[in-house]
Amino acid sequence: MNTTDPAASGPAASHSAASQPAAADGFGTLTVAAVPIGRPGDASPLLAQALAEAPLVAAEDTRRLKRLASTLGVEVTGRVVSYWDAVERSRGGRLLDSLRQGQDVLLVSDAGMPTISDPGYRLVAAAAEAGAPVRVLPGPSAVTAALAVSGLPTDRFCFEGFPPRKRGDRARRFAELSAEPRTMVFFEAGNRAGTTLGELAGAFGPGRRAVVCRELTKTHEEIRRGTLADLAGWAEGGLLGEVTLVVAGDPGGPRLSPAEAVAEVARRAADGQPRSEAIAAVARESGLRRRELYDAVVAARKPGPGGPDAQAGAPRD
Repeated sequence: MNTTDPAASGPAASHSAASQPAAADGFGTLTVAAVPIGRPGDASPLLAQALAEAPLVAAEDTRRLKRLASTLGVEVTGRVVSYWDAVERSRGGRLLDSLRQGQDVLLVSDAGMPTISDPGYRLVAAAAEAGAPVRVLPGPSAVTAALAVSGLPTDRFCFEGFPPRKRGDRARRFAELSAEPRTMVFFEAGNRAGTTLGELAGAFGPGRRAVVCRELTKTHEEIRRGTLADLAGWAEGGLLGEVTLVVAGDPGGPRLSPAEAVAEVARRAADGQPRSEAIAAVARESGLRRRELYDAVVAARKPGPGGPDAQAGAPRD
């Protein structure tokens, strides 16, 4: 394997059945290729042929690429350049120059399909804008694999990638998605899975159905089904490995019972959020009317009419 950092330039390699169609206006062809997410045996024969024949390979992780090629019995004779998040912008320009000079480029991620929560989007967009041919070698994807085994509706779904890292940003994103009717797919790091599931339960309601897919197609593959609340408790201490979360869409109607909403207001108030703000937020996220939730909170805090809380902070409808 010839591994180098600069994007190579030079004459295009001769085409074969696994390489590219005739390039337009002298451009080389950009091929976006999926690689296995676990089992090397999931690699397609066309991927193996493309790896063997590509004059230039842009890989998210050159070491993983080397291991994959060795397992497949493939010798990568073309140049290999690293292409990951930190260098995507700077290296993309050089790869585009190689395409302009007639050289074919094979783009691979460390697992699954490039551009799907992985580098590659900017290069594909720039190549298409410049007029270079872009083709795809389809293959394994954690998104579709998790959907297929989830048992949740797949006729309509959306992919949300990794949730924001900052808590406030996550809360806003989950609040926006709380009424999303389509099945949702998230990626998450194993050590953050319990926290994320708990926050999803708070935003979507504890009874929303979900599936946790851990280490798909790998030795320790695990698929766990349940409600968001149940799964959050199960994953509270964190999980090992890579995690894909599949969450059912909003079925319509209130997402929390009044009792569950009252408990959620109490939890947020105990965490320091002003009670009036907690009531407004939980009402919005649960689908309950704000006045209805306020009355339930007052009743839970002070049984009977006329308690001290009944006179202050009542929302106006």
